[in-house]
Amino acid sequence: MGVLKDKSYTFAVRIAKFYRILTDEKREYVMSKQMLRSGTSIGAQVREAVYAQSRPDFITKLHIALKEANETLYWLELMRASDYISEREFKSLSTDCQELLRILTSSLKTAKEIK
Repeated sequence: MGVLKDKSYTFAVRIAKFYRILTDEKREYVMSKQMLRSGTSIGAQVREAVYAQSRPDFITKLHIALKEANETLYWLELMRASDYISEREFKSLSTDCQELLRILTSSLKTAKEIK
């Protein structure tokens, strides 16, 4: 859980800094705000999972984090397709987001298998 906690926090910091660039330099407010919300929610849900009340609660929190990661990837793809972000920016952030998706998927599989 430590790796997921650290990576989701680091990703949230990157997203917050990228949001500032998008709003200050590119004057893009709508998609970037959605990206900020979903991208920072991943780590918040992971943190909530750490102190889950039960295994079902833990699984629910990780599922929400997984959905938020997928939504973040959607906003990144949309901003890339509409030329708000460069290919380099997209690749960097989407690679990290896809890594979080893989870790979350693996963590959920493990959590569901444990009885």
